[in-house]
Amino acid sequence: MTIPNFNYIIEPISAQHNRDDFSCGIEALDYYLKKQAKQDVRRFLTAVFVLYDSEKQHIAGYYTLAATAIQLTDLPDFLIRKLPKYPLLPATLLGRLAIDKNYQNQGLGTFLLFDALARSKNNEVASMAVVVDAKNDQAKAFYEYHQFIPFSSQPLKLYLPMATILEMLP
Repeated sequence: MTIPNFNYIIEPISAQHNRDDFSCGIEALDYYLKKQAKQDVRRFLTAVFVLYDSEKQHIAGYYTLAATAIQLTDLPDFLIRKLPKYPLLPATLLGRLAIDKNYQNQGLGTFLLFDALARSKNNEVASMAVVVDAKNDQAKAFYEYHQFIPFSSQPLKLYLPMATILEMLP
């Protein structure tokens, strides 16, 4: 997938990025970027990547990545049979993904999702899947469209096995 606009750059969040004007329409995601993201990065709790429109000097979108674990018993039987019987399995948490209202419906959510998957795939830390917590049914549908599988016990929590990511992004 190519960047829809050559003025877009995906980079780690920094002091140069003005977060005040960002608005995706979901208050919790707006608040996180404006008030919490930099603190979480400083505390090594998450990595925050922004899609920066260098021409307009505006954050078009962002996502976060962090380490997490999946309980073996939360996975479907067909997958459990293929895995070691560890109680917890390493995974990558795609904690947040948001696109500013001015940039929505341009394919940028998919673009950021695939960038996050590529970073997870190329990470030097083991991860058997990427996990997301969808904020609502619309977000869940977005992830399901991109082959994420809901956990049976938590329908808004989904995962994409690393084996599938490797097929998608050879």
